[in-house]
Amino acid sequence: MRKLSGQVVVVTGASQGVGRAVARALAVKGAKVGLIARGIDGLEGAAREVRALGGEALVLPLDVSDADAVFAAADRVVAQWGRIDGWINDAMVSVFSPVSQMRPEEYRRVTEVTYLGSVHGTLAALKHMQRQNAGTIVQVGSAVSYRSIPLQSAYCAAKAATRGFIDSLRCELLHDQSPIRLAMVHLPAVNTPQFDVARSRLPRHPAPLGPIFQPEVAAQAVIHALRHPSRELWVGAPTVLAMLGQRLAPGLLDRSLARRAWDAQQSSSLPAPQGDNLDAPLPGNRGAHGPFDAGARRGSVELWLRRHPISVALGVLAMLGARRALR
Repeated sequence: MRKLSGQVVVVTGASQGVGRAVARALAVKGAKVGLIARGIDGLEGAAREVRALGGEALVLPLDVSDADAVFAAADRVVAQWGRIDGWINDAMVSVFSPVSQMRPEEYRRVTEVTYLGSVHGTLAALKHMQRQNAGTIVQVGSAVSYRSIPLQSAYCAAKAATRGFIDSLRCELLHDQSPIRLAMVHLPAVNTPQFDVARSRLPRHPAPLGPIFQPEVAAQAVIHALRHPSRELWVGAPTVLAMLGQRLAPGLLDRSLARRAWDAQQSSSLPAPQGDNLDAPLPGNRGAHGPFDAGARRGSVELWLRRHPISVALGVLAMLGARRALR
């Protein structure tokens, strides 16, 4: 997977947000991209972009909570292109709401898409990768996989469950000495259309708990994990701080989030969203970006360091050499 040109990669959640940005990044590399999502408008928009950027596209409209549909889509990709080299699980839905106002069916739905959708995608990919004896599966995770936040309990729980599933599978693949590789990319808050389409009971427009990063940063991380799979890739200082803080001082984080997470996850500058995509996709082609472009970061120091290990090593050696010379 070091070279993506001609490789066959399936992306779930490809119609918008991070999945849309990943599809574009794969297209630039000349990949053949299977595009999975529910919304046909966004899928067709993604396919046009992939083809315009030099890749090949196969539109696969389906709901990842439907295991049979996911398996059928994987079979269709193999029938079209002969194999599956990479599979990226990114599909998700969320609800912004206090737990006391959540409904059981909302927890079920978020779990079916965000957690079981990743399970279904992974199983479908494994079916073909085990036959090929090769392949890489990248799970798009989040800092909330380790450190939950208020007002998104269903999403946080689903992401934590996904991490548990991937960790179990990784052990089994190692036991079997399988060449199939797994990687998880844990993201910070990302400026995607999620905040326009998620179900919400907040009095104001939902907003990411910043600092916010652009979806292209997330896409760079996913592409890096696909080409150089490692156990986990943490993107952005907020992700690193959240994970380390949870290990060192979880109670302090509880109190900090209790004080600031309500206002920080709402915006007064945007009108309240109309409708949500929890049970069915909304019409329209929203692209990769959400409504928070002005404050979103376009790079990550942590990701740059992971993507340029030789430069980092040479820099450290140069610093040590300079220090020795000064002595």
